[in-house]
Amino acid sequence: MEKTQTECSTGLSKRFPLWIQILVGLVVGCAIGILWPTIGAALNPLGTAFIKAIKMIVMPLVFSAVTLGIYKMGKDFKQLGRLSLMAFGWFYFATGMCIVLGITLNAIFHPGAGVALQATGNIPANLAKSINWTQFFLDLIPDNIVMSVAQQKIIPTLFFAICFGLSLGTIGEKAKPVVNLLEGVLEAMFKLTKGIVAFSPLAVTGIMAWVFATQGGKVLYAMAKLVGVFYIGGTIVAISFIILTYLLGYKPLELTKKVAEPLLLAFTTCSSEVTLPSLMQVLERLGIPNRVVSFVVPLGYSFNTDGSAFYQSLTVCFLAEAYGLNLDIPSILTILLTTLIANKGTANVTAASLVILAVILTSIGLPVEAIAIVAGVDRFIDMGRTAINVYGNTVAAILLHKYGGRGIQDDVVPSENA
Repeated sequence: MEKTQTECSTGLSKRFPLWIQILVGLVVGCAIGILWPTIGAALNPLGTAFIKAIKMIVMPLVFSAVTLGIYKMGKDFKQLGRLSLMAFGWFYFATGMCIVLGITLNAIFHPGAGVALQATGNIPANLAKSINWTQFFLDLIPDNIVMSVAQQKIIPTLFFAICFGLSLGTIGEKAKPVVNLLEGVLEAMFKLTKGIVAFSPLAVTGIMAWVFATQGGKVLYAMAKLVGVFYIGGTIVAISFIILTYLLGYKPLELTKKVAEPLLLAFTTCSSEVTLPSLMQVLERLGIPNRVVSFVVPLGYSFNTDGSAFYQSLTVCFLAEAYGLNLDIPSILTILLTTLIANKGTANVTAASLVILAVILTSIGLPVEAIAIVAGVDRFIDMGRTAINVYGNTVAAILLHKYGGRGIQDDVVPSENA
């Protein structure tokens, strides 16, 4: 009997999983960008369309997932409080260690020493040079939740979703129609995600072709030392995560294979948003309850940015040495504390990593214009730091489930085909 088209497609998917297709797309895109740069530059719309499609579903997915997670845990405020406290404790510890690693690697390799610096990129227009903390905390509360969702402001949306979920948990049976609606929305978003992500290999090809066609030469010359040290540090962070997952009772290679799809998407698209739906599904299939995943992952997306913290401390130290600034103990402590605080205060800010760099540079007396020196290779570093952010949130969810979410169970086991 002849195989149907669906059966052939399923067989192809089993022989070549999506993460392998993405990897092939990455290699093909790099080759096109290097060999045929004109064609590579013209393929950028493929990646842009894919990222826009993912962003289209992120906000309804986050709102419904967080609201449902808080609603289900809201019946036990002690349990919710314990998980929240442990989540923020781990977020600060992990990002703090990554900041220390950036400072340490700069002290070992000195990538900025003796470098003749020239600006290789442009600073974004109207880039903030400091953080208005009063405004930051006021912005946590959305005066118009529809507008916040429309503007893709994740933190005000999280705040409203948490308050809404807690409120639903207090009104008993009257909450059921709303809960059923949100469960339907969440299920539909996962189905839609599955359809969009199926086109990710083609999108990755377009993105990498454009990157290497338009920026490939810069990484080979101007900032090779900084990029090299960054990826040495990224490897150290990844190995640390692997060791931690082993200590938590997981087989690191199997776990890495299961999260390969969101990691490759993060690396090629430089967007944590793109990976959010698929990472949540992977973690649920690992046996972590939806209640934990729906709370920890969106929160970590905004507050657990290990790769970004490492990049920021390394880059500031690099620029300081390049400008001939002696990094004494007070300067190092200033970089450490300012990065740790500012890293949590700009999750809702455009060009967040560059804003944090501006804040730290100002705090140690360097010109903000120094950001333009690293802007030219920021894309190549951004790939690595985004992948580290995603892997860090994977580890955070596993760790917090084991130690902060003990006893938390779902009412219904998530569908494998969701």
